[in-house]
Amino acid sequence: MAVRTQEDLATLSELDEKSLLESLSNRFQQNHIYTYIGDILVAINPFKYLPLYEKTVSEKYKCHEKGDLPPHIFAVADRAYQSMLGRLATGPRNQCIVISGESGAGKTESTKLLLRQIMELCKANSQLEQQILQVNPLLEAFGNAQTVMNDNSSRFGKYIQLRFQNSSVKSAKINEYLLEKSRVVHQDEGERNFHIFYCMLAGISAEDKEMYGLLDPDLYRYINGKYGSPEMVNKWSTKYNEVCNAMDMVGFEEQEQVDMKTILAGILSLGNIKFEPQETGILKATEQSNGWLKAAAGQFGVQEEELVKCLICTTSVTRGESIKRNHSQQQAEDARDSIAKVAYGRVFGWIVSKINELLAPNVDLNEEHQEIGILDIFGFENFAVNRYEQLCINLANEQLQYFFNHHIFLMEQKEYKEEGIKWETITFKDNKPILDLFLAKPFGIFSLLDEQSAFPKATDTNFVDKLNSNFKGKPHFEIVRSHNPMFTVVHYAGKVQYNASGFLEKNRDTIPANIRGLFINSVTPLLSVLFAATISRTGTLMPQRRAKLSQAVEDNFNSTRKQSVGAQFKHSLTVLMEKMFAANPHFIRCIKPNASKQPDLLDSKVVMDQLRYNGLLETIRIRRDGFSWRPSFEEFAQRYRILLIKPDIPLNKESCLCILNNTDLKDWKCGSTRFFFKYWHQEQLAKCIDRLGKAATVIQKMYRGFCCKKKYVALVAEMRLRREQEMRQLKQEQEEEEKRRQLEIEQLEMEQENQSPPTAPVPFPRKRKPQPRPRSIPAETLQPRLLPPVPRPRSKLLEATPFDNDLENGTVLHMNAQEEAEAKQRWNKRCNTIRWFKETQARKVVRNGAFPNWFHGMITRRQAEDLMTDKSLGCFLIRVSESREGYTLTFRYVSTNNLMLHTSTLRS
Repeated sequence: MAVRTQEDLATLSELDEKSLLESLSNRFQQNHIYTYIGDILVAINPFKYLPLYEKTVSEKYKCHEKGDLPPHIFAVADRAYQSMLGRLATGPRNQCIVISGESGAGKTESTKLLLRQIMELCKANSQLEQQILQVNPLLEAFGNAQTVMNDNSSRFGKYIQLRFQNSSVKSAKINEYLLEKSRVVHQDEGERNFHIFYCMLAGISAEDKEMYGLLDPDLYRYINGKYGSPEMVNKWSTKYNEVCNAMDMVGFEEQEQVDMKTILAGILSLGNIKFEPQETGILKATEQSNGWLKAAAGQFGVQEEELVKCLICTTSVTRGESIKRNHSQQQAEDARDSIAKVAYGRVFGWIVSKINELLAPNVDLNEEHQEIGILDIFGFENFAVNRYEQLCINLANEQLQYFFNHHIFLMEQKEYKEEGIKWETITFKDNKPILDLFLAKPFGIFSLLDEQSAFPKATDTNFVDKLNSNFKGKPHFEIVRSHNPMFTVVHYAGKVQYNASGFLEKNRDTIPANIRGLFINSVTPLLSVLFAATISRTGTLMPQRRAKLSQAVEDNFNSTRKQSVGAQFKHSLTVLMEKMFAANPHFIRCIKPNASKQPDLLDSKVVMDQLRYNGLLETIRIRRDGFSWRPSFEEFAQRYRILLIKPDIPLNKESCLCILNNTDLKDWKCGSTRFFFKYWHQEQLAKCIDRLGKAATVIQKMYRGFCCKKKYVALVAEMRLRREQEMRQLKQEQEEEEKRRQLEIEQLEMEQENQSPPTAPVPFPRKRKPQPRPRSIPAETLQPRLLPPVPRPRSKLLEATPFDNDLENGTVLHMNAQEEAEAKQRWNKRCNTIRWFKETQARKVVRNGAFPNWFHGMITRRQAEDLMTDKSLGCFLIRVSESREGYTLTFRYVSTNNLMLHTSTLRS
């Protein structure tokens, strides 16, 4: 039987570490990985698939009420989106979602889920929204790698800015921070290089591998032969196809993709170049490396001699004199690795820059946009060997922890005191002294690092000695006695021992002096663009048009000291914090349940350590007892004056109190300049406004219905009046037309009497054949008269053929031999004519299964004249002659003896 657990830890009756851990553990065992602390979401990585993110679940969390559904990351996305639109307690305002936690706690997956749900909320169906969803998989391939703590660890930080106009996303921007470029040339035990190298080697076809110059993966030193099992290779191949599809979807051109893969292949080839001294002491590439050197030069699009020259010596110009300094073997290897790191870093920077260019189509800077930012940055790290990258990563996490503390504890409790609210101060672990240890000027760790980096002959040991002398006795710094340059910093999350070997070189981030000019003139277009680009203060690549620099420009570039990596990183963090402090934050605290990445396993010690250094116990206490929402009187009255249903109320304290008295809110407090509300008060006030909104909708519906009905009645009356007028007008026109027609008939009759030219033939309806009048044949010679032909069915098409009965010789006149021969001859002609008509003409004459009214079949000339006797002038009929094949037209016209005109036509 499932244990009843609290969905909101701020409602725990007993608040201590044991009850907190027990509640989270019970929920985790029931696959409830999400839990609230007020308006803060705690997410525990399950290390397995859970059916929590289906389309049906996504639909439930659209515009939902918090208490109606279990805690979920989709709820955070919905709250941020609704707040951005101004539908919750605050007016329209920029939002930011801060995802924090250790490496392997699930931050990257949480970012993808947030993006997906926000796109669902804004009804994403355009190409831009689909491109945004492809950004994360693309950046993961180039910026993520396997570490001992996480199989898909972000080795860079990113802040995704989604810009909205009204409720639709209009553009997006990616800000990237501190890519771990050293991973390209070195990985510790149990770790891998960036995913993209394995994807390429597994996914590119054999023909394309030959084109890019790629060989067996086990040969490349930069991936340490750690390629993987066949199952892993299939995984990499699938991932490669996804990356290619993502690049196509985002908008990368085919030539750009080819150039990028060529550069990556060149980096792998470059790593296999080794050096050996000659008899003169000058280095050269070993015999085994000549093939790799030639391959790298071809892939980079440069001359082989020029590339090796940049690796084995440095040329500088001083007072017009060229000075050449040969490298030692270690310096040559450092130059080789430096080129690989810089080239990869610039490829990654170009990808981010290209994404930003493609995701911001035709952005009008003058238009007002609302924004939702999502921060997915590297988690706190403490490895067996911690280097320069871990120092920067942990500094970023210190900044995030300070932002959390400042927003949740410092700012809130400071306002309680200023506003005279009775409050028992909650103590928390303030990490401001740790930030000062890193960032203080002129004696912070990064300031001293920049100072030592400016001295060419300074060493990492000199830097550590400087730290020991300046921070000796500081509570957050510990001296390490070791032959290696090492020191310890006591972070908010615990002690971390750093190995300072390579700190100065990584902070300088230098490249061989001549390599920039060499690569600018590369025949590989993308490589030329990358090294012609400039670097911003935050370390962002800013590509420019391809240009071949003169030697003077190169000398100027090499002589000017660029900002150090540490200085760029500090500046980028400052810009990031400014954006976050200007927005309304939403926090997601990711927890890693165990260190072995096993599903259904929660290690109490691992989880408890994270709860402690994240300050979640103190967070629960301040969310339970504190007031997370603190609007000023003016802000509150401006937002909620609609609840009084009075126009133009003053924006003061009295109006606010009147508003609150009309609601059922409890446990709020009033300060000297602002109100103090619990986190659930925002939803209660939102419900009040929603009720008014629904009532307004009903009123609008009724009023609009009344107006529409009124317009409809008027429109119907107008239409009836118009119809009556049209009917009267039509009747009048018909009467006039009838008079005009009668007049025309009278005029026609007068013209006929005056023997005017006959009018055109007018067909008349076929009537029953009249009996022929007796002529000169004596009555005694007449036999009983033949009946007129009676049609009988022959087929569905010819059911009314007027010839059927004529073929039956029912009654025969008594004749002599000569008369009988003539009658027989006439009879044969008649039969032949009928046969001709049925076989060749019937289907041409029949229309819709019947003969037209002007066609009278086979009748004699006399019968035709009898039919036309009493008809008006101009009438006609068509008949078939008895004596020959063909048609005959019988037409009545004006003549002296009032005769008919018979005209025979040819056979058709």
